[in-house]
Amino acid sequence: MTANTWTIAAARDALKKGEITATDLTMACLTAMDAGDALGAYVHKTPEIALDQARAADARLAQGDAPAMCGIPLGIKDLFCTKGVPSQAASNILRGFRPEYESTVTTRLFEAGAVMLGKLNMDEFAMGSSNETSCYGPAVNPWRIDDRELTPGGSSGGSAAAVAGDLCLAATGTDTGGSIRQPAAFTGIVGIKPTYGRVSRWGIVAFASSLDQAGPMTKSVRDAAIMLGAMAGHDPKDSTSADIPVPDFEAALTGDIRGKKIGIPREYRIDGMPAEIDALWHRGAEMLRDAGAEIVDISLPHTKYALPAYYVIAPAEASSNLARYDGVRYGHRAKLSHGDGVTEMYEKTRAEGFGHEVQRRVMIGTYVLSAGFYDAYYNRARKVRALIKRDFEQAFAAGVDAILTPATPSAAFGLGEMSQADPIQMYLNDVFTVTVNLAGLPGISVPVGLDGQGLPLGLQLIGRPWEEGDLLNHAYVLERAAGFVAKPQKWW
Repeated sequence: MTANTWTIAAARDALKKGEITATDLTMACLTAMDAGDALGAYVHKTPEIALDQARAADARLAQGDAPAMCGIPLGIKDLFCTKGVPSQAASNILRGFRPEYESTVTTRLFEAGAVMLGKLNMDEFAMGSSNETSCYGPAVNPWRIDDRELTPGGSSGGSAAAVAGDLCLAATGTDTGGSIRQPAAFTGIVGIKPTYGRVSRWGIVAFASSLDQAGPMTKSVRDAAIMLGAMAGHDPKDSTSADIPVPDFEAALTGDIRGKKIGIPREYRIDGMPAEIDALWHRGAEMLRDAGAEIVDISLPHTKYALPAYYVIAPAEASSNLARYDGVRYGHRAKLSHGDGVTEMYEKTRAEGFGHEVQRRVMIGTYVLSAGFYDAYYNRARKVRALIKRDFEQAFAAGVDAILTPATPSAAFGLGEMSQADPIQMYLNDVFTVTVNLAGLPGISVPVGLDGQGLPLGLQLIGRPWEEGDLLNHAYVLERAAGFVAKPQKWW
């Protein structure tokens, strides 16, 4: 078993015992990264930075007081600004942009001794569910069942493909409507979206500021707990960052959930849900019941309005956030004709720089924020969001400790199979995940089984705000009961 296939926990223990150096571990991952180009996961490789960081990690490990993430090789989603390294958000409009600063999340990880192998593919500006809107081309799922290339999910598709394909030990992702949890489910890995405000958004290219949260994408629940501990914490540079202490998430993994109440929301039983996903959901509930939890039916009555509300609020915030990409200060600027003024510069730059999906969402967002439609759409969506949040608050007030749902409405689909003519078809991928972002709650996807064709399926657990430790413990119980150890057959 080569070192690039290890979990963070296994690597941490081997590094501390001196069984491997951070430099050798990093070399194993760099070798796997270079051999994995067919997956399209890495878009900017940083081997020199990785080896410098690995050597520094070895020096810390030799002193004997290194933190858990010291020497752990990671992939970083292209949405995180990394100093001096291209940070493009998979968009042509940011071609050539190399930030002069480091995002808070990557700063924290590097201070903990983590190693950056490179930047990972994603949907442009994190807008998409299949990694097909990227200016670099799609990332590819390491899992396959025939000669088709399957999506690794989106927007954190490169992160999911890299972790599932063992091109790194773990990766950072971001989640605005399911962009950590859906790709994790499609690739058979673990992905957690923390409570809104738990992880700083400073230095992460913004999509929808009231919904975006960064989180870890890992090979196990224990790894998610270790990495989240390094990423989380208050940041004065982010006004929405919560000044709440970060507990030891790994210590919360007791494996004991006796007497806990798990809610099963009846509104998540949607028409047309594949029988396999329904059966998996039942099996997941049985596993938690066998571990001593009480399974209760609950109602989240406003669930059916979540997708429409999300696809008003997210594009509205995106149109506002993306107004800064205008060809003036950084990134792409269109070539102008003689006599073109500033308006033409804006129009040509944005038309060339943004892909179709980003253009579509900016137009929707501008429309719903416009004078005649603000109340009819945006304000109404905000009211619906408050009702969705209240549904969860009432369930938790009634004593529910966590909520179990499917993570996705299907297993991974083929690249190019979702009709580009009907974007709604793609948006439906987020049906089980967007409520968690609208309510600001923590949610985690855990791989629980394979479908009839042999593709991974995940279940989602939703937790109380700020109780990621509890949520991770429920996920840990589910992970152990499911015993999911399947790996994709190497074809790349």
